[in-house]
Amino acid sequence: MGKIPFLKMHGLGNDFVVLDFRCGAVPVQAKGAAALANRRSGIGCDQLILLEPPSQPAARLRMRIRNADGSEAEACGNATRCVADLIYRETGDPRIRIETVAGLLEADILPDRRVAVDMGPARTEWRDIPLARAADTNGADLAVGPLTAPVCTNIGNPHATFFVDDVETVDFATLGPVLEHDPLFPQRANIGLAAVRDRGHIRLRVWERGAGITPACGSGACAALVAAHRRGLADRRAAVELDGGVLDICWREDGHVIMTGPAAVSFEGEFDADLLAGT
Repeated sequence: MGKIPFLKMHGLGNDFVVLDFRCGAVPVQAKGAAALANRRSGIGCDQLILLEPPSQPAARLRMRIRNADGSEAEACGNATRCVADLIYRETGDPRIRIETVAGLLEADILPDRRVAVDMGPARTEWRDIPLARAADTNGADLAVGPLTAPVCTNIGNPHATFFVDDVETVDFATLGPVLEHDPLFPQRANIGLAAVRDRGHIRLRVWERGAGITPACGSGACAALVAAHRRGLADRRAAVELDGGVLDICWREDGHVIMTGPAAVSFEGEFDADLLAGT
């Protein structure tokens, strides 16, 4: 079936295999995406990013996201930064609009080459997360082990943020998948563990829906800042420190969340198209 070129990129260690299908698509099903994401028999990544022609005239391109388990995600902040950086390298235009399942995202390349992405408005109503039942999204009735009463937020995708004293002492590898699949979350959820160091500094770890513990999660960092501010624990802007590095997050007065951080290219190559068949 021939070879397919790819680009490997990452945002603070949250890594992606980017396939450019703007000039001709190859079918990618869940099984093939999972095979490509496999770190032993594939290329290895947290998410597979598919670039396609946009359906909206205002967008440069359409970005689709497949998690490591093959499921489709609505949004990914780190991937958005990477794609914006890629388009900037191609065009030199510092303002890029990217079409996603979650809506049209605007990104700006800053003078220091960090990328600022408007992730859209944070949604906090239980139906918008979505939750399976009416609940107080500032402290949902959910407890697993030492984790209780998460703040639930939608940043293009569902998040539940639990506040703890020390993110390192929680058995996240055990509790993360249990919480991701809790019946409260009909579309599953990304799970955050947040420790507020001060009003401008949050330490965060994220169990990413369909991918597991990840070095960084852009939408998760946005959700953590929104959650901390709703709880009265942080200002509207803070540095969110993830395993892979720091993101600057600002929840503007108009409700939009701005995420700023780096993007990097790791390497490029090609793979046998048979891999997308899951073989």
